[in-house]
Amino acid sequence: MLKNGITGGIGVGKSAAANLFRKMGVHVFDADIIAKNLLNTSAVIQNDLMAEFGTDILDVYGKIDRGKLARVSFQDEYHQSNLNSIIHPHIFEEIDREFDKICSKNKAPFFMVDGALIYESGLDSHLDYIIVVTAKLSIRMERSIKKGNLDREDILRRIDLQWPCETKVRMADFVINNNTTEKDLQSEVLEIFNQLS
Repeated sequence: MLKNGITGGIGVGKSAAANLFRKMGVHVFDADIIAKNLLNTSAVIQNDLMAEFGTDILDVYGKIDRGKLARVSFQDEYHQSNLNSIIHPHIFEEIDREFDKICSKNKAPFFMVDGALIYESGLDSHLDYIIVVTAKLSIRMERSIKKGNLDREDILRRIDLQWPCETKVRMADFVINNNTTEKDLQSEVLEIFNQLS
């Protein structure tokens, strides 16, 4: 079974594209959701994060506060790199575990990792094909602001900390330009699905 990846910067519509693949029967591993679960459940990760960033990242109950962690880790490349080096090895283990499970069932046309940092983490070297979703900056900003959980400054900071879209596009096996309608997105996803199935 192919182990593929879908990635793209904030606001490009990566999750929307991944959901369309999911509707076609693809098993989608959502790296962001798994990372959030690991933050809540893994004592090893929690201890490593406290050792790296201090107790300022904790809430009143002594648990990791994702908002506080984001403020610290997204302030610059150095802090983001430290965060990723703590979390990514655990995510890689989860990907392998889930992939083995899905392979044994042999019911999905292929396995896909939905992750924002596939290239930045080095995960791309463990995947067969990478799909990069891209969109114009103005559209990305509009979509991200509409979600309501980040302001313009935070969005731009996160964009700056990720690899440029142009770099990812050059490295990609498939590119989805998500600048227009949902119908156009569906047809691009279907085209790639047919080539990979």
